[in-house]
Amino acid sequence: MDMKSSAQHVEDDLKVPVDMDNVIHDARNATEKEHNMSIWRGLKLYPKAVGWSILISSAIIMEGYDVVLMGSFFAYPAFNRKYGRLLSDGNYGLTAAWQSGLANAMNCGQILGLFLNGIVSERFGYRKTMMGSLIATTAFIFILFFAQNVQTLLVGEILMGIPLGVYQTLSVTYASEVCPVALRAYLTTYVNLCWVIGQLIASGILKGLSERTDEWAYRIPFAIQWVWPIPIFIGVVLAPESPWWLVRKGRTEDAVNALLRLTSKGDADFNAHETVSMMVHTNEMEKEIVSGTSYWDCFKGYDLRRTEISCLIWAGQNLCGSGLMAYSTVFYQRAGLAVSQSFNMSLAQYAIGFVGTLLSWVLLSYIGRRPLYVYGLAILCSLLLIVGFISIAPESSATSWATGSMLLVYTFFYDSTVGPVCYSLVSEIPTTRLRIKTVVLARNLYNCFSIVNGVIIPYMLNVDAWNWRGKAGFFWGGLALCCCVWSYFRVPEPRGRTYAEMDALFERKVSARKFASTKVDLFHEDAASITQERRSG
Repeated sequence: MDMKSSAQHVEDDLKVPVDMDNVIHDARNATEKEHNMSIWRGLKLYPKAVGWSILISSAIIMEGYDVVLMGSFFAYPAFNRKYGRLLSDGNYGLTAAWQSGLANAMNCGQILGLFLNGIVSERFGYRKTMMGSLIATTAFIFILFFAQNVQTLLVGEILMGIPLGVYQTLSVTYASEVCPVALRAYLTTYVNLCWVIGQLIASGILKGLSERTDEWAYRIPFAIQWVWPIPIFIGVVLAPESPWWLVRKGRTEDAVNALLRLTSKGDADFNAHETVSMMVHTNEMEKEIVSGTSYWDCFKGYDLRRTEISCLIWAGQNLCGSGLMAYSTVFYQRAGLAVSQSFNMSLAQYAIGFVGTLLSWVLLSYIGRRPLYVYGLAILCSLLLIVGFISIAPESSATSWATGSMLLVYTFFYDSTVGPVCYSLVSEIPTTRLRIKTVVLARNLYNCFSIVNGVIIPYMLNVDAWNWRGKAGFFWGGLALCCCVWSYFRVPEPRGRTYAEMDALFERKVSARKFASTKVDLFHEDAASITQERRSG
């Protein structure tokens, strides 16, 4: 990759002459410091970046909350009496068709919101896009709160999905762009923790209100969603813009100022200009590979492989049976547990998920992203097959509790492996110039499979439909196995790599299984040098 020709790109973008030799020199220094930075050093130097990232990622709590809310409402007596009808088993409930419609409504809105985000955020910046989405969220909650029929609920869920789609990608993208390599995995996987926090809050609220028989049993959970937008909005107003976005816009001085707002003052070893030079250097390397930043460019040249990997990594979350967790309360009841017991199990499930996500941070340090994803899928496949085999036994209290217990174990392993590590992988694999659009495409494929899940899972569990109950484990276990095989051959290890190094590895078509053992020297004469380490034994 010839870096000398990049000087013209820099001059064109910045509209002022730039000494590319100095940029490369500073980029080399910044890259070396990134590699030598420990986790504790990163926390000491970037505490503000950690804080801003946590704040913006907290918007995902709303999505985790809402997903569990609607899925659990299907097992909520007061909700079913208001919006459902009398079913063949003598209880009130929504038909499988309406359950599928409400479950998919938000996903449809998210698809639209994601595509809009890929365009709007790259044009106006992450902060302005986030603020607009928070205002929209506040407005759309009114529709859900005052809905008098299931049709209005459907419209409200679709509209609510639009800003939630923005949060899905902006949170992980912002986290990956404001933090150093040493902290990247932890702050991107924190997004999964926000999901779990939202799920845990929703489960606790639903459990507390499950004995109510009036309309406030479901209106209060809807109203609680107004708690999040205002404080997050205030925080976003004060937050700095992503320095990577500013570099892509040719605003290097603004990028330096943003970086200074993200880091501690008075650190003698830190040079903001060197770090921004590393960003400029990476941006110019990527321009040599692909000049455009449109959605179509994600499917050209070396970026096609990166788009494929990012998309299928996120799709794997939905193809490994995780959709059962959103319907866990219904699943527990269909497995034979009482209403109160099913809500207790759901509450325990999300508490276990919280612990699992914290454990994933430890595993990321010692195992890495790729093994955590691949072996995590293998474990989930085994657990789902066990659920399927349990369902073959005659129905009894023992089999009901065994099925519920296995779903708790599944949640623990999902939230300590595949669930959180996915956010790290999809934010690290794309090029910086196409990151937001690649993440949008990946999340939208995830949402497409969420729609499929939203259609088939209610039919799997509904007594008036397929009524598979625990036998659904066979179906999802088979899909999890397929995902595991694919990931073994296609998912690379980005641990410890700068974005420029990832670019070089993909450009040279290095096998996914050899990413971790490959040495990269970005500043070797005029081109990046890539060599394979020989391992004994």
